[in-house]
Amino acid sequence: MPHATQPLDVVPAELDAALRGGPFHVALRAAIAARGLPLQRVQHHLSRRGVKVGVTSLSYWQQGARRPQRPESLRAVRALEEILQLPEESLIRLLAEADEDIAARRPASRSYRAHLEASGVLDRLLAELDQRRSDGGVHTLGHHEHIRVGPRRELAGRESHHIVRAHRDGVDRFVAVHHGDPGCAPARMTVHALENCRAGRVRTHHDTGVLVTELLFDTRLRAGDTYLFRYGVEDGTAGVSREYVRGFGAAGGQYALQVRFDAEALPVRCHRFTQHSPAAPRGERQELLLSMQHRSVHLVEPRVRSGMLGIGWEWA
Repeated sequence: MPHATQPLDVVPAELDAALRGGPFHVALRAAIAARGLPLQRVQHHLSRRGVKVGVTSLSYWQQGARRPQRPESLRAVRALEEILQLPEESLIRLLAEADEDIAARRPASRSYRAHLEASGVLDRLLAELDQRRSDGGVHTLGHHEHIRVGPRRELAGRESHHIVRAHRDGVDRFVAVHHGDPGCAPARMTVHALENCRAGRVRTHHDTGVLVTELLFDTRLRAGDTYLFRYGVEDGTAGVSREYVRGFGAAGGQYALQVRFDAEALPVRCHRFTQHSPAAPRGERQELLLSMQHRSVHLVEPRVRSGMLGIGWEWA
């Protein structure tokens, strides 16, 4: 059995073809197979180089279920090139080519990378408002969102109607988050407090398209009190929109999402999807029927689970 520190005398044809043409997971799987290394040994070699990657992650990578994206993961890929005696940059190049392919096929969608980048930004913006990424002292009983797509196929705006119940005394605000499409300008967006609330402080981050705003209640809630409020965000600052995604940190109540299209910009196909985490593959895809009379499509989730839920659409 060949060892990781000994180069192969002859590169198997399957590995050679995979390194030249990809995709990444096929090349990685072929390289590991050519070395005859179980994943536990691969992990051991990585650990000796100061790189921590789980066996489960390695398995996902070679199956194509996930792709390394974080800086630590990319360090692991470079170390794998050395461990598996592969040409320098051979695996990294395949990852870069895959990124370019995804960008070409989905030029204006919210990639999982954008969500990951936004996650750190969101924590910083919440800290500026003296908030943490938690439920803010309330549980959501119902959340209904109405998304408007404009005549330029842009995300024109959204309106949210929340029904919440306080689980501690003294709750007097809610922190709302809006994540615009790539290329948006959060500083040019406008927040409207529409019912039973007023707008407080607003924080934005241009590179990730995140807007965070306080919605101040007219009263302080006691534990067990329910409250209804409604607000909207006028956007319209980005290019062509192709989906709307909502993330949920924990299980909650009912969620309804409606997307209404301008009469001059109707999609040819719509679907719903779920995602366990920003880096996970999407699943539970289901085609949705567009109402031509109302130019809208919707989904209803009686009780949301932790993860992400959204509607995507395709243009002609």
